[in-house]
Amino acid sequence: MGGLSVNSRKVANRQPFLGDGTAESAVDQVSPATMIDAGREHRVIEAACWGTRGSIASPGPDTVRFGGNTPCLEIRVQDGRRFIFDAGTGIRPLGVSMMDEAGTPDAVVFITHFHWDHIQGFPFFMPLYDSDASLRIIGPDQAHANIKELFKTQMASINFPVPFTELSAKKEFSNLSGGAWEEDGFCVRAMRMRHPSFTVGHRVEYGGVSLAYMPDNELAGEGYNVGEGWRKRLVDFLGDVDVLIHDAMFTDEEYGSKVGWGHSTFRQTVELAHEAGAKEVLFFHHDPCRSDQELSEIVDSHRAQSAARGYSVEIGAAAERDDIIG
Repeated sequence: MGGLSVNSRKVANRQPFLGDGTAESAVDQVSPATMIDAGREHRVIEAACWGTRGSIASPGPDTVRFGGNTPCLEIRVQDGRRFIFDAGTGIRPLGVSMMDEAGTPDAVVFITHFHWDHIQGFPFFMPLYDSDASLRIIGPDQAHANIKELFKTQMASINFPVPFTELSAKKEFSNLSGGAWEEDGFCVRAMRMRHPSFTVGHRVEYGGVSLAYMPDNELAGEGYNVGEGWRKRLVDFLGDVDVLIHDAMFTDEEYGSKVGWGHSTFRQTVELAHEAGAKEVLFFHHDPCRSDQELSEIVDSHRAQSAARGYSVEIGAAAERDDIIG
């Protein structure tokens, strides 16, 4: 896959996944879409950032450009299969969009971990209420409870007015704490990240295209029981990935008072991308207090620093509604 570049053109509703993806949107209030093009006649993987913000949703005039929803990434492949990563508030508009499409809203949903910002949108994911839908939900093993019980607890009456029993879709729950999950050429690899609770990051491979999604990962700091040689294993895991979507919540100055919170800095993320030979890195898990202007300036600064060091990795920030076209 060739180098990727950010195109700030906004995409129209769900239509970017149809045709050649070149039509301009007539409306600014549209569904987010991110497209990964393998440089082939037909696109191999199409991915959509439906939520890019960390910790808590932060809608408002200062977050319009990069988005205010919490983490959710959609990937679709040529045969129409859909894979979703995390169920933050971004999964709500994704679900609405899925219900508007022809056919049943089936999907495989991978959860990196069960902190609030990664499951906040689950009860609002409309395909869960469609009895014709088939949903497989896969996440890392949690010693104290299985995945189904965790979601049932989330929807207990003390927390949510609609009971878990109202979810009429066909649901299957399973674990992926490491190793690989494969189905018809689509491979999702999991590796444990440095973050409070058992958290994984994912690497997706399909048709010669690769993407890594690591929304919560503290590259520095101490106190994580992830085994010896973790950094080398991480670099190997990411080796030559086409797109790396990685936690970059803090500046170097901010990180000093937030060591152990489970998040990385912009600089640390760029260094990892360079070390792993990633073609493009997208900053993710944006601080809810970070404005669009501040984030744009940070991206520009790190692009300049990267160029000065002779790095070849392309640098951007994950944004709802933007195309990324090879």
